[in-house]
Amino acid sequence: MAGATMRAWSVLEPGPVGAGPLRLVEKPVPAPGDDELLVRVRTCGVCRTDLHVTEGDLPVHRPGVTPGHEVVGVVAGLGSAVTGFDVGERVGVAWLRRTDGTCGYCLRGAENLCPASVYTGWDADGGYAEYTTVPAAFAHRLPGALDDISLAPLLCAGIIGYRALRRSALPPGGRLGLYGFGGSAHLCAQVALAEGATVHVLTRGADARRLALDLGAASAGDAYAMPPEPLDSAILFAPAGELVPVALRALDRGGTLAVAGIHLSDIPVLRYESELFYEKQVRSVTSNTREDAREFLALAAEHSVHATTHAYPMSRADEALRDLDAGRFDGAAVLVNDLS
Repeated sequence: MAGATMRAWSVLEPGPVGAGPLRLVEKPVPAPGDDELLVRVRTCGVCRTDLHVTEGDLPVHRPGVTPGHEVVGVVAGLGSAVTGFDVGERVGVAWLRRTDGTCGYCLRGAENLCPASVYTGWDADGGYAEYTTVPAAFAHRLPGALDDISLAPLLCAGIIGYRALRRSALPPGGRLGLYGFGGSAHLCAQVALAEGATVHVLTRGADARRLALDLGAASAGDAYAMPPEPLDSAILFAPAGELVPVALRALDRGGTLAVAGIHLSDIPVLRYESELFYEKQVRSVTSNTREDAREFLALAAEHSVHATTHAYPMSRADEALRDLDAGRFDGAAVLVNDLS
């Protein structure tokens, strides 16, 4: 495909999503490196991280980057050193694109902390396009039972939600609070419920609260309300630092709050006695490992975890991001490739 071009969305200059920072442009079809796959994109989930990249909440790593890191596609080409994949095979492309594999973090199984890690849709062009590339070692095998639209949100929202759930140290049969209930939280909730937890959802938006109850949450209330019982663990999915003390006050003694977002507004001053005493703790969540992805995708298949999705043509990716920013849908948006 040397010399071929494709249509792709590009962040020309980061800024408020309503001001049009994302533009549909012509780019060369990327050539896969020796150890990479060329992937023809079928669907791509719309993640809040894409919004942070587009608006500049995350610093520019690649000028004019094409966002998107919840990609379901088919292998369209193989680098010269790739083995174990075939052209036409369905694969997933996720946020974590590459690590050095040699640092102390990688060697101890914490590749998500690798200082040399790079990310799809931030350091390299992602899936809001006809084609993207991925190192073969970081491409994901996908469960055969799910369709392309249903799978896309699992590749970041699901994986990160799963890591956040593990970081929250939820005890067996424990009481879990979820602050914010978008793409990641509604998948995390299903895993927690399948494992026997009681789930309380605290979020803005009547549609999100209805979805939470439909999925089996014990309660669903406003983000600033107290849950009906103390929480053993909580996860903050909303990028709102002002909810950190709110969630800490809702924890029982010894409880853990996991902060799941890559971007968070400033946290107010915490009051030690009411928000941190009694051995409460706050833990951040940084990306994920490939092992997290494998574990989550296996659990998703075992427990029939499903995404509530809203499909948009990829030619309307800018609209999908604006709707995400405004909270106009529950669950997750997925772009269906209509660019070719």
